Amino acid sequence: MAVILGIDPGSRLTGFGVIRYQHGQAQYLGSGCIRMQTEAALPQRLKTIYQGVSEVITQYQPDEFAIEQVFMAHNPDSALKLGQARGAAIVAAVNQDLPVFEYSARQIKQAVVGTGGAEKNQVQQMVMHMLKLNATPQADAADALAVALCHAHTNQSMINMAGQARKTVRRRLR
Repeated sequence: MAVILGIDPGSRLTGFGVIRYQHGQAQYLGSGCIRMQTEAALPQRLKTIYQGVSEVITQYQPDEFAIEQVFMAHNPDSALKLGQARGAAIVAAVNQDLPVFEYSARQIKQAVVGTGGAEKNQVQQMVMHMLKLNATPQADAADALAVALCHAHTNQSMINMAGQARKTVRRRLR
């Protein structure tokens, strides 16, 4: 069993989603957004992200931390701010001795929707379906839950592949 914290970083809004993954089943534990004051300077926003992620970690006590990688936007300044927001969230996780896993937006969409080019509303709907939620989560929270689900599925695939490899080795040894 693993409790996984997924993060969708942003310099104005950082989504978080927490799931428990056990025996191939994901259970929703919580989600939301860390909101920054739009008039605040970037260093203050980074502090807010760090403190917010730290509070979520304290509240849910996750075993693993997964975060979306930076994608190159049309605006290099936006990509730099996103990278700094990711850094603040990652430092909060590392300070709590959590292992950090990173996934591209394409990997996350592929794992949750089945196609790397999925739209935001498709991700929201699949997250809602997979976690049996009664309402559609806010877009950034849904993205963070998708990060957590991607990590859970990736880990499960690795475990399955390791099991298959052991079976093959045992057959060869006989």
